[in-house]
Amino acid sequence: MFNSVAAPEPTAATTARTVEQVRTAIRYARDRGLGVRVHSTGHGAAAARPVRDAVLIRTAIDGGVTLDPRARIARVPAGTRWEAVVRATEPHGLAAAHGSSGTVGVVGYALQGGLSPYGRLVGLAANSVRAVELVTADGQHRRVDAGSDPELFWALRGGGGGFGVVTAIELDLFPVTTVITGAAYWPGSLADRLLTAWLAWAQDAPDIATTSVRVMNFPDVPEVPRELAGRTTFTVDGVVHADDPESARRCADDLLGPLRAIGPPLLDTWQKDVPSAVLRAHMDPEGPLPIVGDHMLLDEFDAHAVAPLLDVIGEGSGSPLVGAGLRQLGGAYAAPRAPGGVLDRLTANYSYAGSGLAADPDAAAALRAHCAKVRSALARWNTGRVVPSFVEDFAQDHRHLDARQAAAVDRVRARIDPGRLFRDDVSPTDTRQE
Repeated sequence: MFNSVAAPEPTAATTARTVEQVRTAIRYARDRGLGVRVHSTGHGAAAARPVRDAVLIRTAIDGGVTLDPRARIARVPAGTRWEAVVRATEPHGLAAAHGSSGTVGVVGYALQGGLSPYGRLVGLAANSVRAVELVTADGQHRRVDAGSDPELFWALRGGGGGFGVVTAIELDLFPVTTVITGAAYWPGSLADRLLTAWLAWAQDAPDIATTSVRVMNFPDVPEVPRELAGRTTFTVDGVVHADDPESARRCADDLLGPLRAIGPPLLDTWQKDVPSAVLRAHMDPEGPLPIVGDHMLLDEFDAHAVAPLLDVIGEGSGSPLVGAGLRQLGGAYAAPRAPGGVLDRLTANYSYAGSGLAADPDAAAALRAHCAKVRSALARWNTGRVVPSFVEDFAQDHRHLDARQAAAVDRVRARIDPGRLFRDDVSPTDTRQE
């Protein structure tokens, strides 16, 4: 359970390593009138419905990542983490639309949207899913794709779960042999000028670049580089796809040159590198932590928003958030090359996320109060929508579909799971109605 602030308390729990073990757990739940909940790494545990009278199935399906390099396809068993996929694809000059952390589980991330460091180039990770293998409530093990059951395949990609226990997915891959990636950290006192400059660059940035900015309040611990420990910094990190070296160099210079001119970074790791280096750029934690945070999709966010945002997350704001900032959207996020599942595009300009460590109940309460303060400050730009894989708290707004989409997905669930065995495994579309 990666997010230890939300440890579930199911009636029973099991780790399933085979399809037959999944079937056995489903039969156990069905025979006893219990529901079924599923997770693998537990990164999104705090955003899930509370476990009530349910069997929790942790998927860790055997088999490992298998590739068809010529067709550019990877088959990934449920429970696999992104670092294993990156290790498998990199020797073939290929990559998937993976996340910024290698410890995140592939299946939950991809089927709940997925914001990749390559996202402006290739779109939401859900769009790269070409097949889903799952055990449904009747015990059948199905391989679902656009030809076998197009309606279910559409709903699986971004619909919010509740269709069965996914045992594997197949992903489209894309060519990448070289990237320019890393992170640069400046004193927090420069945040207003740096954020204004980054927003100006982001308006017309080429799709080969996907970047993010964060205000970081690093603790003074040995795991943090000494240049950053115990202080507030403003960070710019991301990826420039560099298989066209000249275009990539110009893009990176256009981004980093004006920022470095504002002031010398405290630490700067941006460089030309191999694709696996992308997993190190964002400096995400690798071990379980008690996390409380918030997430929103923002639109029409421009220089007028700099002061309101920094007033609540910047240096001197009293923010208890360890990290808070924006991910750049647009590009293929907004205009996918082909229609995908029910969640296949994001029309917002930026994704906001902020989180902190809830060492005790008082710290958790302080974090939730500050998240509400940030939400209020950004209300003017908040679209009211989210990416499900980024939601940190069940009590927060989960809307990622419109009413028509949500109703269509519910009809698919009713066909696939008429007895509502997976009723508690469904991400709510709007928690205000719960």
